[in-house]
Amino acid sequence: MAAETTRLIDVHAHFVTDSYVAAARAAGIEQPDGMPGWPAWSVEQHLDLMERSGIEKSYLSVSSPGVHFGDDGAARTLARVVNDFAAEVGADHPTRFGHFATLPLPDVEGSLAEADRAFDVLGADGVAVKTHHGGRYLGDPAFEPLWAQLERRGAIVFVHPMSPPHADELALGRPRPMLEFPFDTARAASDLYFNGVLTRYPHIRWILPHGGGPLPLLVDRMELLSGMMDLLPADAPGAVEAFGRLWYDMAGTPFPRQIPALAAAFGVDHVLYGSDYCWTPPPLVKAQVESVDSAPQPSATQSWRDLTTRNAARLFTKDA
Repeated sequence: MAAETTRLIDVHAHFVTDSYVAAARAAGIEQPDGMPGWPAWSVEQHLDLMERSGIEKSYLSVSSPGVHFGDDGAARTLARVVNDFAAEVGADHPTRFGHFATLPLPDVEGSLAEADRAFDVLGADGVAVKTHHGGRYLGDPAFEPLWAQLERRGAIVFVHPMSPPHADELALGRPRPMLEFPFDTARAASDLYFNGVLTRYPHIRWILPHGGGPLPLLVDRMELLSGMMDLLPADAPGAVEAFGRLWYDMAGTPFPRQIPALAAAFGVDHVLYGSDYCWTPPPLVKAQVESVDSAPQPSATQSWRDLTTRNAARLFTKDA
């Protein structure tokens, strides 16, 4: 990259460890979410990708299927292991890596404890949750204690999709990240909205991946039908207003269609860069970065690199 080119801040970057993959395989997960297998990852490989793509810093998180494979105790232990590892990577490379701590949801008690440990001991930059946990979406009342705790911290909550309930029937044999992940992101966001979580906890800084999936195309429909059927209190914000307060990364296929649709719905002040590495292979990350750099830029004086990096600076300094 040319020296004068703004370097990207990647809020959607993943890692795996040998112990994590072993635990998932022990739970019978050989082809996670219908993908062919588990990716390889190392600090050195990630740094090499960042250098070749002009990425200054990456915020690491564990992708789907998360750490809860049916046993609360095992999930708590695995969450601690992966969070300790991510914190160590960040300590070794403080200008290159941050991390969003994994929580052992749907175990709320364990998640409350691990969130405190992640922030107070490990120095996590936020927490990562999935779109649903055991079929419970994020607006479920069971999760209220966690949102209340994260509200008090003004925490960043990175939401990552996973295979929806009944995924085998819905996906029709196709890999779930292709269609089901974006739709599950929109489903989780709508659940947060219609159950009032976004209103009750306004200081949580939510990041939705992949440009919000189909959310920009569905927001007007949500407003129409919620008004017709009295799904919200009279003083609730409209869907466009509520979703416009959230943050969105551009992992996946941002151009030529996804990010223009997002910008038309919610503006560009909360758009962030995301690579989705290591689940997205390096050649596809390279192609995605090239699409970001070659797309029509947001203004005559500002590139998508400039915009997303400045937005990230605001997000991580709580200047939202």
